[in-house]
Parts: sequence; C-alpha cells; structure tokens
Amino acid sequence: MVQLTRNLNAEEFKEYYFLKEDLKNFCRMEGLKVSGSKQDLENRIIHYLATGEKLTEPNIKQHSKESNFEISMDSKLGENFRCSEDKRQFFEREIGKGFKFKVNFQKWLKANPDKTYREAIDAYHEIQNSNEKTEIGKQFQYNQYIRDFFEDNDGKSLEDAIKCWNYKKNLKGHNKYEKSDLRALL
Repeated sequence: MVQLTRNLNAEEFKEYYFLKEDLKNFCRMEGLKVSGSKQDLENRIIHYLATGEKLTEPNIKQHSKESNFEISMDSKLGENFRCSEDKRQFFEREIGKGFKFKVNFQKWLKANPDKTYREAIDAYHEIQNSNEKTEIGKQFQYNQYIRDFFEDNDGKSLEDAIKCWNYKKNLKGHNKYEKSDLRALL
C-alpha cells in the first residue's frame, strides 16, 4: 500500500484511494486545513503536492444555530435546509422509527424550500415507494463498489465484497468493481 507523504506527486496521489482519516492526518501534519468533505481534502492535498503551497480558500461562514422553533406540519422547510436532530425527531414522530434522511429525500428537501413539512412527508413516502436507485456521489467510492459487487455476484457475502474492496483500493488506478477483483477471494 502506498503511503501518503509529501514525497508523492499530485498525479500519483490521484491514482490511489485514501480514507478520509488518512487525508485529515496528512493535512494536520502539513499544516493544511482539516475541515470539509473528502473531496475538499483531496483538492487541498492535490494543490499542495503540485505547488508546495497551501490552497487559499475563502472563509466560509459557519452554519448559525437555527432559532428553536416548533416544527409543525404546516411549517415551511425554508432555505438551506439542514438535516438536524430536531428535524429527524419530527420526521420519526410523524413517519415512524424507520425514518432515515436518505439521499433522494435530502435532495428533495433542499430543492423545495417553499414546501411544508406535510408535503415533505408525502414526498418521503413517494420516494420510498419508487424503485429509483440513489445515485452514489463520486466521493463514496466504497459504497459504489459494494453496490456494483452485489449486482454482479448473487450469493456472495458482504465479507467477500469487503475483501475484494480492500484488494482493489490498494491497487494503482480506479476503484471501480471489476470481475477480476474476485481473485482476492482465492
């Protein structure tokens, strides 16, 4: 497995998979900003490895604490909807303990600031009842790999999928599932 050090060049870095925690540790050691998404960290590191300089980033205003207001069925979702604990509790109370802020529902919530919580609940049920697959974001390579593994391998276990993933992520190049990854199970 390749180690993430400042001796790696930017192009080599892009060829390997690193856990977010590895990226954060590297940033800490090199005095780079540690916050943000995995993609933010990767961009920061690529810039640093390519130029030797810290990426100048605009100061992003932190989310202000929303005023505590009682959520009702007729409350508007509002701009910049955040999936906070009070909202999770509201949806669990109205929908049931099986409620989850799944990706398609989160996208709907953010795209519909003028809708009410009542309309959000209707949308949640509609989304749950559709057979539409959730698009997995580029930064969630593990999740995409596992999904693709199971689509191609009926009867295999999660343990098998993880063994193949661990094999694949240590190889240079992309991290997409390929049938040849099954050699990790031999």
